[in-house]
Amino acid sequence: MNTISLITVRGHSVREDEFGLWNLNDIWSLAKAPITKLPKHWRSSAFAKKLIPELQKKVTNSYLKANKQNIPVIYAKSGRGNDGTYAHPILAAAYAGYLSPKLEIETREVWLRYRAGDATLADEVLQRASPEANEWAAKRAMGRAVRGLYTNELDKRGVVKPVHYAICTNTTYQGLTGKTAAELRAERNVMGPLRDAMTISEIAFIAASEALSVERMEYEDSAGFDQCRTATAKAASAIRNAIEADRRDRVKVPS
Repeated sequence: MNTISLITVRGHSVREDEFGLWNLNDIWSLAKAPITKLPKHWRSSAFAKKLIPELQKKVTNSYLKANKQNIPVIYAKSGRGNDGTYAHPILAAAYAGYLSPKLEIETREVWLRYRAGDATLADEVLQRASPEANEWAAKRAMGRAVRGLYTNELDKRGVVKPVHYAICTNTTYQGLTGKTAAELRAERNVMGPLRDAMTISEIAFIAASEALSVERMEYEDSAGFDQCRTATAKAASAIRNAIEADRRDRVKVPS
């Protein structure tokens, strides 16, 4: 799976792990700092030794209240293919300040934009990214946008149980592919989000089906799970018929 970090400081990408921690070695590299200021040296400083446990307490309390898995605010990957040190964005900004006060300000500004969901930040990154990364981002954005419209419409029409959401989702998958989400996962050996493992064409077909489902539910004023599932099934069938009709009609031009 192609992934891309939306964290960019001074035009350089800063890697982010699955918990949202930033790679301090990337910050050290973009700062062109001396070896004596590597993350491991900062961690041993008096300031860091006070800051890290205080932040860990705050983060731990927050995760406990939300019943989430607790994670360390800083850790280092070691061994072959060493990725370096990953840290909470607050620590990343503090480390940037250890390297340069100006860099700390720039790092904090990027974090604030990231937290606020500033779409222009993603656009700035994608302008410099590879075609593969842009395709991956396009798939995520397309799927997320239409999926949100679809699930919001289900909610408006009285579909509120998680199991009913899952059934409606499977209705789309089955209508388009003849398989449930679980069957598709097993077939493709997918551990993460299923749609991340799909082609951009498959995402487009699903998005079209969900968008058409929303239109049908609005037009027919569908109410409740059964009617919404029926509307979803009809929309998926219509999209699949259109796809298959186009594929039957294709003719290869002789070379």
